Amino acid sequence: MPNGVKIVHRWTPSPVAYIGVMVGAGTRHEMPEENGMAHYIEHCVFKGTNHHSARQIIHSIEGIGGEINAYTTKEETTFYAAILAEHVQLTLHLIAEMLLEPSFKKEETDKERMVILDEIESYNDQPSELIYDDFENLVFAGSPLAMPILGTKKTLRHISSKPDYAKQWMAKHYTPDRMVVFCQGNLKPERIFRLAEREFGHLSGEAGLSARRAVYTQSGEAGLSANERERSFKKHTHQVHAMLGGRAYPIGHENQLAMFLLNNILGGGSLNSRLNLSLREEKGLVYTVESTYTPLSDTGYWCAYWACDPEDFELSLNLIQRELDKLCDAPLSEAALHKALVQLRGQLAISAQNQENTALAMAKSVLYRGEAPEWEDTMRKIEHTSTLQLLQVAQELLNTNYTYILTYK
Repeated sequence: MPNGVKIVHRWTPSPVAYIGVMVGAGTRHEMPEENGMAHYIEHCVFKGTNHHSARQIIHSIEGIGGEINAYTTKEETTFYAAILAEHVQLTLHLIAEMLLEPSFKKEETDKERMVILDEIESYNDQPSELIYDDFENLVFAGSPLAMPILGTKKTLRHISSKPDYAKQWMAKHYTPDRMVVFCQGNLKPERIFRLAEREFGHLSGEAGLSARRAVYTQSGEAGLSANERERSFKKHTHQVHAMLGGRAYPIGHENQLAMFLLNNILGGGSLNSRLNLSLREEKGLVYTVESTYTPLSDTGYWCAYWACDPEDFELSLNLIQRELDKLCDAPLSEAALHKALVQLRGQLAISAQNQENTALAMAKSVLYRGEAPEWEDTMRKIEHTSTLQLLQVAQELLNTNYTYILTYK
């Protein structure tokens, strides 16, 4: 739209529609003393607007059989709902009201602060989840990306102490140029565009002050000592939980898709990944071992996670490093690359059947790249990946001389 709000719609034959708003404002846009603000706002806008109470918001969507949800990441906050397509107007109006006219009544936000504190404690009880936060803190030390999404007890007290604090933060960061209105379902795009214009077209087109506070690339890691790349915590868990990885390519990088394929080979969600075959199938050392690649707007990271008995930790670590060395030392054979591409094609096709995931991925792609490719388009680009390119990516990112390692013991 003229004010900068982006609108994207994908038609599907399903009677169920996913509609929402993704805002390019997350944890990395916070100052240290306001850590947790983006997540706090995500919770509190559900506690009432200038026109509807928290209970009315819930009943408005649940009463028509829909589901409303929201989540916060390091770079985005997203509000969306799954509803029958016939209710799309009501749903988008309610979401717009939550974002543009939240009431932030103190008696309601104080209750939600207690809910978030319980969420933090629940998170602390799950080492397999908490370790991702601590690993990001290690890899992005000194950057806003190192801060936890949920914030801390101290920062939550601070950001909830002033009634207008959250509203001021939203005014600064929830600007039209950082918003994507997205919809997926059996609806005409013209209707979605009209509804989005009705709800968000009046917003000021002035660019917000939500510029990222740091640009963080993978450069400079060679200067870090081994001690600076290692961290261990005493968690008194029955197993050792561990994570090994490092910085990686941002969204839109020329090697992003090659890294996506390489990560799938290494430890993606399939049982025939190299890490799963080595640690679980051949040695029986772990129940879970996996690797992930998370590209962000100007950086990214990859990591391998596993949990094992304490006496098996060193062997597990050595096996993982051996698999990394294999990918760095020699290119894949053409036959191995072909098998990896066939597997990935099937995985992408199956994943594309999940309407919720594809709608959210579409919104994120539009937010950062201004386009929403279908999975077939992405696959065609990946198929141009060569064995030499995969080798070069592995040598740049998977080199164990540059990896970080975090353990809970």
